[in-house]
Amino acid sequence: MLTLEQYWMKRDKAYASDLTDEIRENAAETVRRANLLLEKFYADRPNAVKRKVNSGWRPPAVNQKTKNAAPKSNHMLARAVDIGDQDGELDKWLMTVSGQNALEEIGLWMEHPSATPGWAHVQIVPPRSGKRVFYP
Repeated sequence: MLTLEQYWMKRDKAYASDLTDEIRENAAETVRRANLLLEKFYADRPNAVKRKVNSGWRPPAVNQKTKNAAPKSNHMLARAVDIGDQDGELDKWLMTVSGQNALEEIGLWMEHPSATPGWAHVQIVPPRSGKRVFYP
């Protein structure tokens, strides 16, 4: 399972002045929901490799240096996490009926797998389109 320590990626210390109570609360909720999602994934795919955080909280300075990051990325407010998915199995599962039901039940939205090779981006807030699976 994912941990807050993994989510912070040591940025909570390096960029402590950028942290707010809202960001801390969002991070805890993002990790909680991502873990609920992973529990369902592992229940369906018990032999799947364990996942880790590819990208968690991004303070503005880090987000600006992150290739292809949206200028107003939900990572900056700790409302999104990129989960490692080198084998593509998580993204494949997320696009199944079971995966889509899990996203809806847990209250997560995801970027379309074609936009996230090697990771699955999930977030706790809907995109502007409101679609459960969206293109960035």
